Amino acid sequence: MTVWLMKTFLLSVLNVAAALLLSPLCEGVMRKLRAAIHSRVGPPVIQPYWDILKLLGKEDLRSTGGAVYAALPALTLGSVLFLATLVPMGSDAPLAFAGDLIVVLYVAAMSSVLLMLAGFASASPYASIGSSREMMMLLSVEPIMAIALAVGAFKAGTLTLGGIASWQVQNGPSISLAIGGVAFFLALQAVVGKLPFDIAEADQEIMGGPLVEQSGPRLALFRWSIWTKQLVLTFLLVEVFFPWPHSGIYLIDLIATIAKVLVLLILVAVVDVVNPRLRVDQAMGYFMRVAVSSLAALAFAVIGR
Repeated sequence: MTVWLMKTFLLSVLNVAAALLLSPLCEGVMRKLRAAIHSRVGPPVIQPYWDILKLLGKEDLRSTGGAVYAALPALTLGSVLFLATLVPMGSDAPLAFAGDLIVVLYVAAMSSVLLMLAGFASASPYASIGSSREMMMLLSVEPIMAIALAVGAFKAGTLTLGGIASWQVQNGPSISLAIGGVAFFLALQAVVGKLPFDIAEADQEIMGGPLVEQSGPRLALFRWSIWTKQLVLTFLLVEVFFPWPHSGIYLIDLIATIAKVLVLLILVAVVDVVNPRLRVDQAMGYFMRVAVSSLAALAFAVIGR
């Protein structure tokens, strides 16, 4: 029992540390790629780390008071780090025993809900509009992610992420899971707030959306939460839908998984650069088409494909 607890603790710390420390680096790589496509030199890859350090050193200014409002940035980051312990990252999820696919979906949505609450509580009309748009995006995208993951659960006959990933490794790719993985990736672009789906932030329209009244350490924690969630959800996409190659050796599997995650984040960055922001009605039409594709994946899974 003691050995199991120690292993669980160490793996949890490793997942949390990887999510925290690698997420600014991945954001830096994406910024560098964006600059290269725009024919600019761009900031150094480690610039997000300096941004966080600079914001953490600034004065903590708040547009409103209250203990709940003060705790929202830390709660948001904490919810994302908890998600990191539920998602496989090169090995089985450390806290897989604490929750299955349904719990993962709830925890993944928690950070978005906390971000919305911060926007509504800031008493800024721009933040309220941004939070309303964030709510719309969440209600549109979460069903797509849920259906895509349900395809894997249906194929594997289990709701545990480790069980779905193991089934994928043993049985190889299938049509339904390939379509489900593509649908999840298309939804990922909206979940992480990248163009053409940065509708909730929309700097040219509502000046930062839910985060318009955030500054200093609070803004640092919110930004760090967004980057970390982006990385963790990409790990979830890779582990559930594209787990190959799988050697069974932790270090090799971790390196291979990180490489695949980086490739997917580069694709996210490319889409972010080459597309303009969609209008709300255009985004809803897009989500409807992606939802239909995820339902098609579920239909293929039902007939055994």
